[in-house]
Amino acid sequence: MPRMSLTVPHSLSQEVAAQRMRTFIQRMREKHPDRVRDLEESWNGDSLTFAFSTFGFKIRGTLAVQPQQVQVDTELPLAAMMFRGRLEQEFRETLTRVLSADRPPPAPAQQA
Repeated sequence: MPRMSLTVPHSLSQEVAAQRMRTFIQRMREKHPDRVRDLEESWNGDSLTFAFSTFGFKIRGTLAVQPQQVQVDTELPLAAMMFRGRLEQEFRETLTRVLSADRPPPAPAQQA
């Protein structure tokens, strides 16, 4: 499968950056069940292995929260390659917003 890799710098502590990533993943699941389906996630420290379906495509990959950056490596189905540029831009912009130092930390999602 073709791969997509990107690195997003941050100026947060590694712990805060990892917590923001965990909260973000949880919120994506809750806010966009129509777009993010079959989300699988497995955290090992500050590293996440994930898989989800979106718009009929299965996306798999890893996300590693490092002291000054977040590294994302994904496998894309061949059919999704024509959207690679858009997907990479969306990933980068979204992670940059989530990791923005001047942004207040997201509130934990409330339990129903």
